[in-house]
Amino acid sequence: MFLGSYIPSFDKHSRRIALPKKIRDYLATSEVILSFGFEKCLFGFDTKTWQKESEKQLALPLTERRSRNIRRFIFANATVIKLDDQGRFVIPGNYLEYAQIAKPVVVGAGDHFEIWEEANWGEELKKLEA
Repeated sequence: MFLGSYIPSFDKHSRRIALPKKIRDYLATSEVILSFGFEKCLFGFDTKTWQKESEKQLALPLTERRSRNIRRFIFANATVIKLDDQGRFVIPGNYLEYAQIAKPVVVGAGDHFEIWEEANWGEELKKLEA
């Protein structure tokens, strides 16, 4: 299970981020599915969990606009990312732009992890605590 909050190693120029070891330890393979998340963060899924989540989304009725919109948002903005031996990968530029990431925070969210801009995560935490 993805737990905890971490300030990862991140090179702004190369867009390379190192996933924390406690996050990597939960991955079944050296691949993650990275997608746009809600509230302007990025979602990272283990490939097996992504498959389960995909099946849930695909089970929703195609005739409902909300279901179609969620599918479009999640699947159109997802990509397979291969980690190097040290758990690093390059975040695509459009993903950094979407989540406004300059100084990332990696947050465990149970079945997935999230990558937030540090300031945005701080604001989100305040909302959650209220």
